[in-house]
Amino acid sequence: KFAMVAPDVQIEDGKGTILISSEEGETEANNHRKLSDFGIRNGSRLQADDFLQDYTLLINVLHSEDLEKDVEFEVVGDTPERIGPKPSEPTSRNISNGSDDGAQPSTSTGNQH
Repeated sequence: KFAMVAPDVQIEDGKGTILISSEEGETEANNHRKLSDFGIRNGSRLQADDFLQDYTLLINVLHSEDLEKDVEFEVVGDTPERIGPKPSEPTSRNISNGSDDGAQPSTSTGNQH
């Protein structure tokens, strides 16, 4: 649902319990367990980090009896229009890395006049 590539998910329980690790095989034993097995209940919070895409989600878990038939979960709340890094990030990285890309078009434009 969140288009994460290699997420790390931990419970915000003060212990840093990891549910899903981006390290292969590290949390494979958790795949068939229920959230309740980890003490996650109505009101619990999870933090999901995707290092490769440089974004983090805070997930509030809310129990509901009102889901439609065969629907296991529903994502609601404020979600960005486009999941992933902000469009301004690559531009700021190019500038901070001293990229010459910005100077080249103005030089070529000047030569054309």
